[in-house]
Amino acid sequence: YGIQIAFKDYTPAKGFSDSEWVGLKWFIKFINTPRFWQILKNTLSLSLYSLVLNFPLPIALALILNNVQNQKWKKFAQTVTYMPHFLSTVVMVGMISVFFSPRSGFVNTLLSYFGGSGNTYFMGIPKYFPHLYVWSGVWKGMGWGSVIYMAALAGVDPSLHEAAMIDGANKFKRIIHIDLPSIMPTMITMLILKCGDVMSVGYEKVYLMQNDLNISTSEVVSTYVYKMGLMRQQYSYSSAIGLFENVISFILLVTVNKIVKKLSGSGLW
Repeated sequence: YGIQIAFKDYTPAKGFSDSEWVGLKWFIKFINTPRFWQILKNTLSLSLYSLVLNFPLPIALALILNNVQNQKWKKFAQTVTYMPHFLSTVVMVGMISVFFSPRSGFVNTLLSYFGGSGNTYFMGIPKYFPHLYVWSGVWKGMGWGSVIYMAALAGVDPSLHEAAMIDGANKFKRIIHIDLPSIMPTMITMLILKCGDVMSVGYEKVYLMQNDLNISTSEVVSTYVYKMGLMRQQYSYSSAIGLFENVISFILLVTVNKIVKKLSGSGLW
């Protein structure tokens, strides 16, 4: 019911039914805005960068932990890698700001020992924003993302490993020929879901890390919607942008699912 806001010149005083119908006006306005391509480029680059790292690294961590024989060390490693997930976004961005502070941050202090200037404002340099955003996300989510793969690996039949060991297969060969094929359906499902979220860069973390100096690389669709909708109260315009984002995500989800299903024979539906 609320989607119709995107096709109307909505004002709260007139309500849904009495607001003027304007068709695709707001979609055209967004596409024609001078910042459209920059915002779209930032959104896709951050999402794809995150996907390239956040998809394989939890799998690699799960495979490593699954092959650790010392149970005390395994539990310790799991706890350490899971803990960052429970930090709030605000706390994590605060930590990033402190660590990369140009005056008291340990990163600048460390760089100064190796001949660096020691006063680089990383948070204000546009080219560093994607790396700070993505790698902090990897640190926060890699351990928690490995949980589902650890659960899938727990269901692998031990007799398969025993038979492979009798045939002389080492750990690496057993991972390649037993573990990975066993968790492949889970990997495919997670990949499809992550591809469907390519356009959905969460605005909380981006908005908290954003400033006037790095705006050229940090402005994404979700932060633009927030600014247009809540700060400038352009409800119809922000709704149209949000709908535009969701439609593209839906198309990507269906397309990737169809491609993966054709290649592997399994998909979400």
